[in-house]
Amino acid sequence: MHNHNGNVRSGSSARNLGRVLLIALVALAGLGSALAQDNTGLLRFKGAIGVIPVTGVAANGTVNLNVVRGVSPGNPWKITALDAVVTPSGEIKVVGRGLLLAAGNGIGTNAGQSVHATLFCGPAATATSHNSTLAGVALRANGDFAIDDVLSPLPPAVCETPVLLIRNVGGVWFAAAIRKVD
Repeated sequence: MHNHNGNVRSGSSARNLGRVLLIALVALAGLGSALAQDNTGLLRFKGAIGVIPVTGVAANGTVNLNVVRGVSPGNPWKITALDAVVTPSGEIKVVGRGLLLAAGNGIGTNAGQSVHATLFCGPAATATSHNSTLAGVALRANGDFAIDDVLSPLPPAVCETPVLLIRNVGGVWFAAAIRKVD
């Protein structure tokens, strides 16, 4: 067989090249599988959405609250940034920036609030909740906070449809973390 330059191409060279490519693909697949197994159960969150307490008003005037996984919303809050990691052993680290009131006379303040984190695993109707064990971390004047804690009870090895809420000590939610999917 001739290639485009008119040279004769060896059938054995083509087969060897094919084998090398196949071996490389198998090795790459194995590496990807090993990396995925190393991160099994690790959850990452990057960014967050501040609570908007009302999702709408029905025709009859009924207000629809923004209830997430059975948790009622707080007043309107905004958050500038959030990074969180939950390990398979239940360790949780959250760094939040600029969690401040977004409405009312206290707008732009931390309203003297303390927060904790709740991870929900499973679909909305049957989700299990896993709370950071600290009573609450005080928001700094600029709304910054850091949580370095353990969830209780421990989340399952695989947390299906994870939702991470930042809540006050009264239990209402102020911000919802955005899951980072690689």
